[in-house]
Amino acid sequence: MTSPTASTRLRDVIGLHDRLPRLADSALILIDFQNTYRSGVMALEGAAPALAAAERLLAAARAAGAPVIHVVNDGGEGTPYDIRAEIGAISTEVAPVEGEPVVVKHLPNAFQDTALEQTLRELGAGGELVLAGFMTHMCVAATAQGAFTLGYRATVVAEATATRPLPSPDGTVLTAAALQTAALTTIADLFGTVAPTVDDLVARRTAVS
Repeated sequence: MTSPTASTRLRDVIGLHDRLPRLADSALILIDFQNTYRSGVMALEGAAPALAAAERLLAAARAAGAPVIHVVNDGGEGTPYDIRAEIGAISTEVAPVEGEPVVVKHLPNAFQDTALEQTLRELGAGGELVLAGFMTHMCVAATAQGAFTLGYRATVVAEATATRPLPSPDGTVLTAAALQTAALTTIADLFGTVAPTVDDLVARRTAVS
């Protein structure tokens, strides 16, 4: 059986580069690292290692002096996304410190009907954004698309994201690993670059031209 031939990516068609940014030149956006994804109905495969990677990414961003913004999804009281309850709280490993803003959203795209873009301007952030969070196929991908639409350059750190298995339209179950790969591939086709690991991004020492 022969391997399939990949099509040309849209990024290549329109001439967008894939160079990773320096953390010091970027703003880090941590998306929905809420307790709801660690257990119960919304538990994600790979949540624990993704959270550990996000913790390292956050430490590196703070050390580099990069602006950090935390995003949480508020689904309302009594839901798995109730930010007034422990289930909707940001996991302690990546909890904000004083001076790091928290943006509340109600839709997958963290830019839609929120203060995220205004907060970026207030923090003096440039065009480079680094994204990590839950879930890869939903809020991370939607926010990467939103960032692209607004003219930002987004980089998603793959190991600091995770998702869950879902039923596909043909009735089969799409594994979390397959959905993770599909989501990252969709992002990398047009909406942003993908850094496989935190170390790949931290190792970037020179500014992007």
